[in-house]
Amino acid sequence: MLKIRLQRVGRKHEPSFRLVLTDSKNGPKSGKYLEVLGWYDVRRDNKAEQFDTVRIKHWISQGAQLSDTVHNFLVEKKVIDGKKINKLPRKSPIKKEEAKTEAAAPAVAPAAAPATPPAETAAA
Repeated sequence: MLKIRLQRVGRKHEPSFRLVLTDSKNGPKSGKYLEVLGWYDVRRDNKAEQFDTVRIKHWISQGAQLSDTVHNFLVEKKVIDGKKINKLPRKSPIKKEEAKTEAAAPAVAPAAAPATPPAETAAA
């Protein structure tokens, strides 16, 4: 399956990326690609003209998949239509019910404690 994704080409601490068409089985650092479709520099104000939009749309019509980051950038620059994809992992919600039951458990324990001493006095 073909994939359109970013490939890092910058020096250390100076990231810049190529937008490449590659096989999905190739790793991002392998350097293998079929076609360069543009470039992306993190440190500059990027524009849609940096990408070959005609070729990107051609490869999408041929069945190439976009990485989430590339998809979000193309949607932001209005090259393609659609919604952005949340690439960040979902945060697990804080469980408020467990916190309430832990807070309620000590309040129940003192109420049960006075009930046991009168039973001991009756037995003695």
